[in-house]
Amino acid sequence: MKRFFKALAVLTLAVGALLFSEGFFGALPRGTYIDGVSVGGMSRTAAVAAVRRSRADFLRSQRLVVCAGGERLVFRYPEFNFADDLTELVGGISRRGSYRSSVHIYLNGAREIVDSVCARIDRAPVEPYAVFNASGEPFTYFDGGDGAVADRAALLADIDGSLNGGFGEVTVRVAPVARKKSMCGVKRETSLMYSFSTVYDPSNAPRSANIALAASKINGTVLASGEEFSFNRTVGERTAANGFAAAKIISEGRFVEGVGGGVCQVSTTLYNAALLSGLRLTEYHPHSLRVGYVEASRDAMVSGTRCDLRFVNTRPTPVYIRMSASGGRLTCSVYGLGDGVERSFRSVVTGTIPQPADVVEEGGEEECVISRGSPGTESCGYLVEVRGGVRTTRLVRRDRYAASPNVIRRPSVAGGCL
Repeated sequence: MKRFFKALAVLTLAVGALLFSEGFFGALPRGTYIDGVSVGGMSRTAAVAAVRRSRADFLRSQRLVVCAGGERLVFRYPEFNFADDLTELVGGISRRGSYRSSVHIYLNGAREIVDSVCARIDRAPVEPYAVFNASGEPFTYFDGGDGAVADRAALLADIDGSLNGGFGEVTVRVAPVARKKSMCGVKRETSLMYSFSTVYDPSNAPRSANIALAASKINGTVLASGEEFSFNRTVGERTAANGFAAAKIISEGRFVEGVGGGVCQVSTTLYNAALLSGLRLTEYHPHSLRVGYVEASRDAMVSGTRCDLRFVNTRPTPVYIRMSASGGRLTCSVYGLGDGVERSFRSVVTGTIPQPADVVEEGGEEECVISRGSPGTESCGYLVEVRGGVRTTRLVRRDRYAASPNVIRRPSVAGGCL
């Protein structure tokens, strides 16, 4: 009896297992359709394969077209593919009927493709700008252009929508990136802040050549915001090897011949242009004797490496310096972003120093004056500023120019006048 019941239990388990197996792995009922494909009588595995085969055949006839600028990018199956829930769906079918699977079509490597497509379209804006010219018009202006940026998130969404909604053509959405600066702003940053001129004798060829050479070395200088200008560093040593000729210079309180004569007129002209442009002077030196090409307290002497002319660009944008020497006129023009202040300079002579007695040297064939002297001068220089209608006057320097004697050479057995 026990053996009978044991055999019955085993038989019951076997039949249950068989029934379960037939329910899960058996053929689908006749009249079963999945996604419009007749799968009745098929095993569930065969049904999944048949529906996927039909889906792949459909996708082979489709194209994903992405319009990016002037390009049309075409993608085909299997560059795009699909995922579905067919395995889960067929596992639950127990009666005939029409069933729809959940299908999602996707582009392989979509993010990388979108990044590549958008990178071809992305364009940084080119701000309007000015090119500084050393001759002719001070600046050449360029408008630049707006940029563009492709919408990556929108492109990903549009590709997904096309693949899963009828394969409509996709156009990359592009947003303009506006320039931050305007041409008016560029022109404000390159406006003339001040121009200062002095005159010289063009018939004095060596001195004129020195002035032109030094001016040419400064011409075209661009000084960044916060940068300090050095005359000696920019012009270099005044030596014959560097192209400078011998001309009158001031040495030990006398006008004598020396290499580089005339260069101090260049530094003086630049000094006045920089000062009246509102730049901050950090080093300047007066001559020991008063010079004739500017008023007292308006000169700036340079000498070797000891005496320099230095100033700092205090503007938030670059400063541009033009300098030219032609026909006896030396001009320095400073361009940049003005600060709205009108400036002028006032020179005041506060005293004179008597001219000393003549100095007589022996030599030469006849008496002549080899160096003409002058009384000395005491003076002050004032910077006058008008800001918002308010006028202020500020003392910027006090100077004392020495008196110098006439130097006379008298006849002697040998020698002559220079």
